Amino acid sequence: MSSVVQDRLVEVELVQAPGVRRAPVGAGKAFRAYDPGQVLLMSPCLQDWVPDGHLARFVSDLVDEALDLSAVYSSYEEERGFPPYDPRLMVKLLIYGYATGTPSSRKLEERTYSDVAVRFLCADQHPDYRPIARFRRRHLEALAELFVQALRLCGEAGLVGLGTLALDGTKLRANASRHKAMSYERMVKKEQELEAEIAAIRSNAQALLADAERVDTQEDERYGADRRGDELPEELQRREQRLAKIREAKAALEEQARERERARRTELKKQGKKPGRTRDGRDPFAPKPSAQRNFTDPESKIMKTSDGSFHQCFNGQAVVDSETQVIVAAELSDQAPDAEQLEPALDQLEENLDAIGAQLPGNAALTADAGYFSEENVKSTTAHGLDPHIATGRFKHTEPQPPAPRGPIPKDATPKQRMARKLRTKQGRAVYARRKAIVEPVFGQMQTVQGAHQLLLRGKGAARAQWRFQCAIHNLLKLHRNGGLALPSPG
Repeated sequence: MSSVVQDRLVEVELVQAPGVRRAPVGAGKAFRAYDPGQVLLMSPCLQDWVPDGHLARFVSDLVDEALDLSAVYSSYEEERGFPPYDPRLMVKLLIYGYATGTPSSRKLEERTYSDVAVRFLCADQHPDYRPIARFRRRHLEALAELFVQALRLCGEAGLVGLGTLALDGTKLRANASRHKAMSYERMVKKEQELEAEIAAIRSNAQALLADAERVDTQEDERYGADRRGDELPEELQRREQRLAKIREAKAALEEQARERERARRTELKKQGKKPGRTRDGRDPFAPKPSAQRNFTDPESKIMKTSDGSFHQCFNGQAVVDSETQVIVAAELSDQAPDAEQLEPALDQLEENLDAIGAQLPGNAALTADAGYFSEENVKSTTAHGLDPHIATGRFKHTEPQPPAPRGPIPKDATPKQRMARKLRTKQGRAVYARRKAIVEPVFGQMQTVQGAHQLLLRGKGAARAQWRFQCAIHNLLKLHRNGGLALPSPG
C-alpha cells in the first residue's frame, strides 16, 4: 500500500480557526422571537390566568355558589389557636385534585406552586401537605355526603332520567398487602411457636441479667452505657408485640365466627329447623382454618379481581342511571359476593331520591348480572318500585342465544325460570342489553381519571367515605362536561 493511501487512512483532527464561528443548521430560517428572560406585564388578577370553561372555574363556582358546606363549618367552634385555612379553599383543592387524578396530599401541595389552575383555586396560598391530610381526615364524612349534593345538581340539570338503572360492583384495592394476612390455622401454630421462643429468650435474658449485676463493665458492653440492664431485649420485645397482634387477630376471628353461627341458628329457629353438624366435625362456633385476617387493614378481605388475581380489597357498588351515566347510589362492602349487596344499594337509592326530591317513574327498570340473582333479590327489587332484569346465568359470546319464548308462562315455573324467560323476550333482551353500556364504562372512567381502583384510606368506614366522594367527583365531572352550573332546569 502506498504512503499516500496510508496517509488518507490516518484520522486527522480538524481544528477550527480562532474567531471563525460555524453557522448552525437552519440559521437562515426565520423563527418567532424567543427570550426566556423577557419581563412580562401579566394581569395581577389570578382569575385572568384561567380561561373560561376550565374545570378549575367550574370547581370554584361550584363550591362558592352551589355546595352546602355547613357540615364542615360546624366543626370549627373554638376561636383559639392559629387561624386554619378557609374550608372553601381546602374543598376546592380536594375536589380538583381528585378530578384530575391527584389525591396525594404531597402532590397537591406541589401543584399549588406548579399548576396555574391550582394557584387560582387557592388564591396563591400554599397549604402544607399536613393540613391537607388533616382536613380530609377530619371532614371525611362531610366530604362523602357531597355525593347527595352532586346528585341533586345533576338531577336539577336534567342529567338523571331514572328510567333504566344498572347495578354493578368493582373490587377496590385496599391500602394493605395480601402478604400481611394470616389464616386462623397458621395463627394457632405461630402463637405456639412464639410462646416457646419468648420463653427461651426470657430464660436467656434472666441469665444475662444475673451476670450483668455482678460485672458492671460487662453490663456496659452488653447493654450499653445508657441502659440500666434490666430492660427487655429488643428481640423479646419484637416477639411479644407480634404475639399480641396475632392473639388480637385470632380473638377477632373467633368472635366473628361466634356471631355468624348465632345469626345462622337464629334464622334456622325462625324456619323451624335445627342446626346440624359440620361436615368436617369442626366446632361450628370456631373459625374455619382457612379464615384470614389482615394485620394492616383488618376490615379488608382477600377478593378475586378482574384480572384473575387475589388481593386485599373492598367491594364497591354503584347504581348508574342510563341518561348520562350519573351514579345515583354508591355503597361499599367488605364481602366479595355481589348478591348480598343489592338490598343495601336499593335502600340507599331510595334514601338518595328522597333527599333530592325525585321519584322513580312507573316503568323504571333495574338491570344486573348473574352475580346478583336470587329469589329474594327479585322480590326486593320489585318492592323498591323497579322492574328487575337480573341474569340467571352466564352465556359465552360464541354461544347462540335461545329463541324467544311463546305461549303463557307455566303455572309451576320457579322465580328463576320466570326471570330467565323474561330476559329471552324481545323487550327483556333490549333492556338487559343496555346494562354493559350503562354501568361498566363508569368504572373505567373513574379508574382512568381518578385512579379509583386503589383506596388510600384504611378501614371500612374510611374506605366507604372515599368511594362515595370519588363517585361524587364522577357526577360533578359529568355535570361539567354537559354544560356545568349554567345548565337549565328541565322544569
